[in-house]
Amino acid sequence: MELAAPLAGVRVIEFASFVAGPSAGLALAQLGAEVIRVDPLGGNVDHRRWPLSEATGESLYWNSLNREKRSVALNLREEAGRDLLLALATAPGPDAGILVDNAVGRDWLSYEALAARRPDVISVKVQGRADGGAAVDYTVNSGSGVANMTGPASSSVPVNHVLPAWDLLCGQEVVSAVLAALRRRDRTDQGARIEIALADVALAAVANLGWYSEAAESGERSRHGNHLYGAFGVDFATADGDHVMVVVLTPRQWSALGTATGTAESLAALAASTGADLSTDEGRYAQRDRIEALLAPWFAARPTAQVHAALTAAGVLWGPYRSTAEVAAEFAAHPEATRVLAAVEQPGVGPVISANSPMRLDEAYSGTGPAAALGADTAPVLREVLGLDDADVTRLRSAGIIAGPPAT
Repeated sequence: MELAAPLAGVRVIEFASFVAGPSAGLALAQLGAEVIRVDPLGGNVDHRRWPLSEATGESLYWNSLNREKRSVALNLREEAGRDLLLALATAPGPDAGILVDNAVGRDWLSYEALAARRPDVISVKVQGRADGGAAVDYTVNSGSGVANMTGPASSSVPVNHVLPAWDLLCGQEVVSAVLAALRRRDRTDQGARIEIALADVALAAVANLGWYSEAAESGERSRHGNHLYGAFGVDFATADGDHVMVVVLTPRQWSALGTATGTAESLAALAASTGADLSTDEGRYAQRDRIEALLAPWFAARPTAQVHAALTAAGVLWGPYRSTAEVAAEFAAHPEATRVLAAVEQPGVGPVISANSPMRLDEAYSGTGPAAALGADTAPVLREVLGLDDADVTRLRSAGIIAGPPAT
């Protein structure tokens, strides 16, 4: 018998843009929740965010982050449209009354306004900063200290990141908050007012790694380029001009690296001449440049395929460097090899590379599906959740309060 998804029956209203809130909504949807994304008429500020499809001009970003959600479009400039959003967020039901938003400064969507309609409402608000100030991933990262630790050892210029890591981590904090609040409400009938500041997520994560404590004791950490900090790990170029990343974290991996590259004796001689204990992370880290110099010729003399085979056979901890285009091409050629990825036909775009949830439940991936067109579910949602009839929907559409296809 097929088991129900863990969050089947749970309804979450998402009124959020960019990455943190929408990524949380996607994760909750892939766990089985009914996630209803609400946007202003014409789309929120992220509706046209890059990357765009070269074929159709549609946002690949928006259509990827909003898969498997229902889409409602409302005229939120009007009180009637705002009232519909409040009604959706506070609709009755033991698994309803959950709102995820990043609408800072909108008094009409405050916790007090929600709780006045449903005292046990669960409200999770994503903020930039805890003091109410604006922030996005890239401004938060610059203030966290991480950009000053990233980049070539020869440079003192801060290096921004491409991946919105803090946004994605914040999204998972939102998921945790929703599930924890829902669990508490199931037991106590209490709602929850939860606020999560993106800047707090970044500072907490860096502190939890011990990096601020290190700086307080020892000052700013110097840059290491592609070298791993505190252990041995660095990239090597092959004869084909490709690169592989090699990491050593255990004695077995250290032994395997010497065996694979035929440098065990040379590495032992290095240990003897320097007095370094290369059986430890500390010893290998201190001698990282010399170790790299000993190993580099082996990689440079061999084609990539031979390097990959030798490292794998010996049990070395390593990984290839691939561009996003190479990953996409490999998926197209061998879709079964990377099961977390999946091909989806996205209306308005065409075939796209999508993803299942990385969480395998009962040994199975979640499955995936396309994003709904903006406002496509407005009429059905208003009828199902709020009990409106076709006349109500027609009246709202005529008044310019809702968008989407006619009720059917």
